[in-house]
Amino acid sequence: MVKSVIDNVSDTARWVAEYRARESARPDALFRDPLATGLAGERGRVIAEAAKRSFGNGWFFIARTKLIDDLIERSLAEGCDRVVNLAAGLDTRPYRLQLPPSLEWIEVDLPGIIEEKNRLLADESPRCKLSRVPVDLTDVAARRGCLIDATKGAAKTLVITEGLLLYLAESEVHELTTELKRPEIAWWVADIIGPAILKMSSRASRTNNAPVIFGPENGIAFFERAGWTVDRFASQLPAAAQWNRLSPVMRIVARLPKGNPRRPGRSLWSAVVRLTP
Repeated sequence: MVKSVIDNVSDTARWVAEYRARESARPDALFRDPLATGLAGERGRVIAEAAKRSFGNGWFFIARTKLIDDLIERSLAEGCDRVVNLAAGLDTRPYRLQLPPSLEWIEVDLPGIIEEKNRLLADESPRCKLSRVPVDLTDVAARRGCLIDATKGAAKTLVITEGLLLYLAESEVHELTTELKRPEIAWWVADIIGPAILKMSSRASRTNNAPVIFGPENGIAFFERAGWTVDRFASQLPAAAQWNRLSPVMRIVARLPKGNPRRPGRSLWSAVVRLTP
């Protein structure tokens, strides 16, 4: 079981990198990430193999990656001049996406993962102005200070929290909805799961050191009630079905009635959203 091999949240970054590597090897790949294999390492491969029973072929992560790629592209077309990626993990978008050289991209994560990433990518050249900031995002004061510094001087910042909110308590997510309401921030891209997927994920990772704990019963309404507007919205399961990334069983599940994004209930609902303050 995956629960026996994930030691901490940083291990999930290696796990996701392995899925990006596998997607990149497909002839019909939705994206190409030549750096993913090296970043995932043997640990990423071990975790992905152990996770097969609970998470299948990783369609959830592949769809999430592609949907966020598309929202970044849209934001750039709409004037984004800075990207702040909170809990960036082993993401490689500054190296693999077509980005303007003038774009400022700031990655924030724990010191250990930042150090590892700097070492593994030391010989690679990003396509924009990339910097990395070591911050423990559970430290409220450090996080708030980081956001002030990371957005200073920007006109239209895009904040990304891919794979972060799942591991935060509801109160912590609510704090973030307040902290990200800054005049420099134009968009916030996040992924959300519903209660059914939360329950499944919690059961699959019951004793590991990176439990999934946030899956609001009111879905996107959680953010709307905090004063955010859902600017763009895409459910992951239909997207994965459209891109032919589902197993035969999951293709059947994808034909079931879609969950209400403001009342997901027992549906296998998850989504990627772009929010505006």
